[in-house]
Amino acid sequence: MADNTSLPYKRILIKLSGEALMGEFDFGISPVVIDRVATEIAKLNENGVEVSIVIGGGNIFRGAGLAEAGMERVTGDQMGMLATVINALALQDSLERHGLQVRVMSALKINQVCEDYIRRRAVRHLEKGRVVVFAAGTGNPYFTTDSAASLRASEINANLMLKATKVDGVFDVDPMKHADARRYDRITYDEALTQKLGVMDATAMVLCRDNDIPLRVFNMFNEGDLIRVVMGEDVGTLVERG
Repeated sequence: MADNTSLPYKRILIKLSGEALMGEFDFGISPVVIDRVATEIAKLNENGVEVSIVIGGGNIFRGAGLAEAGMERVTGDQMGMLATVINALALQDSLERHGLQVRVMSALKINQVCEDYIRRRAVRHLEKGRVVVFAAGTGNPYFTTDSAASLRASEINANLMLKATKVDGVFDVDPMKHADARRYDRITYDEALTQKLGVMDATAMVLCRDNDIPLRVFNMFNEGDLIRVVMGEDVGTLVERG
């Protein structure tokens, strides 16, 4: 692995939603999307960036949605955690086909298919140049994968957290519904919380704020933006402590 001492961000955590993996599909995983994500992560790894990923499961199952329809919430959330493991294994396979060493670490015990999450072991994997994919959220119901991403970023002392979305950053209103939506170049966590901008859930933002982890929100469908962000370019929206 290349020397990373001159990089603006040496260790990052990427929050990747399950829905993002669908591409043009209505559900499941798009081979084209997951291969492009793996290609960009491989380039970061080649440049010495220590990459970790938290992945959602909304392309397969959304526990909160079924809970609203009457399913017991804890059961629904546990099913959603298992969906994230499926996505993590798919991403692992794609990354390995690009020549990377990858470890999936689950907050739920599924020893036949992946490792248990242990913080010190995760950090050691990153130090050895392996990509680490965190699955099963926090392992607890009622917590989103955004909260899991903020928690893992704090635990591994990430220099930057990235949230891959379908839009070009954080806007004052939903840009999918309002043509005149204004994008923020920079915003503080407190401003995002006060204005209820929906960057992430409140628990996730407070964790990042209190642990002084900057967040960059960017459009994962703009090819090359992930690499540009990590190399220090001003892409998307930067959310940071005021």
